[in-house]
Amino acid sequence: MTLAKAQPGKIPATVITGFLGAGKTTMIRNLLQNANGKRIALIINEFGDLGVDGDVLKGCGAEACSQEDIIELTNGCICCTVADDFIPTMAKLLERENRPDHILIETSGLALPQPLVAAFNWPDIRSEVTVDGVVTVVDSAAVAAGRFADDHDKVDALRVNDDNLDHESPLEELFEDQLTAADLIVLNKTDLIDAAGLKSVREEVASRISRKPTMIEAKNGEVAAAILLGLGVGTEDEIANRKSHHEMEHEAGEEHDHDEFDSFVVELGAIADPTLFVDRLKGVIAEHDVLRLKGFADVPGKPMRLLIQAVGSRVDQYYDRAWAPGETRGTRLVVIGLHDMDEAAVRAAISALV
Repeated sequence: MTLAKAQPGKIPATVITGFLGAGKTTMIRNLLQNANGKRIALIINEFGDLGVDGDVLKGCGAEACSQEDIIELTNGCICCTVADDFIPTMAKLLERENRPDHILIETSGLALPQPLVAAFNWPDIRSEVTVDGVVTVVDSAAVAAGRFADDHDKVDALRVNDDNLDHESPLEELFEDQLTAADLIVLNKTDLIDAAGLKSVREEVASRISRKPTMIEAKNGEVAAAILLGLGVGTEDEIANRKSHHEMEHEAGEEHDHDEFDSFVVELGAIADPTLFVDRLKGVIAEHDVLRLKGFADVPGKPMRLLIQAVGSRVDQYYDRAWAPGETRGTRLVVIGLHDMDEAAVRAAISALV
């Protein structure tokens, strides 16, 4: 199938968003490996100055995944750094002699898509690029387990004693904001739930938004390029009609707090027994309510580095690429949690595993 362009003469850009650990990076890796010769530039917004996802994608080995076409924005949440980071990055990309055929933008799991899409209306960008579509990736297994579902009966029973239950949690708001911005919703990890669970996920996701974007199912982030690219929406023209909670609160004169999440890096030595390490790591994640953990590990005697990705109690591990000549081997894990997470305790607990 031939991929359409969003608007003649403009470079189409696809914004890929989704909650923590939904599978955005895996989906992009699959897309780059099946780009059919299309030159794709990738802009990655990592949470904090951590730079993990860029290394993951640089190891994909795809022809369309050249180093100069991968740009990392590592100065924090992209929705707060549009003017300082994103606009200059786009300007430099458009100045290149060999322009990309398509631009992919992977937001942090913590970013609001709306201000990023709105930035495409800046004059210097609007004349050159259009938002082909916003793709929101959902962790179906997490939703099926009730991570985002509201227990309305319990809320009603406890509301009298706790006024805070009148307010949705920031995590739920973020989930809804990413769904609200979507042109396409990818229900990922459907292989981890049964038919009844998938039906429940579809209903839950649909109940969170008033719009009705297309929903598709996927496992392991496997979605054809012809589906993800060529949506032809021009989302920048209608993003004002997809307001986030932040924007609605701002209009009501309320303040927006971006301090809900914290992240830090734990650096360790070699991991002699990765199976035991990962098994014990699950206990640390559960005890300290770590939302997301990802990074690399050095396993003695192995020529490749071990990639570790955790969402809640689910921990995936696989060898992604060989250590590069001259590259310093080591173990580096990025930990993301709520702002009140005890960083010192988590660091100590992870360090004790080695």
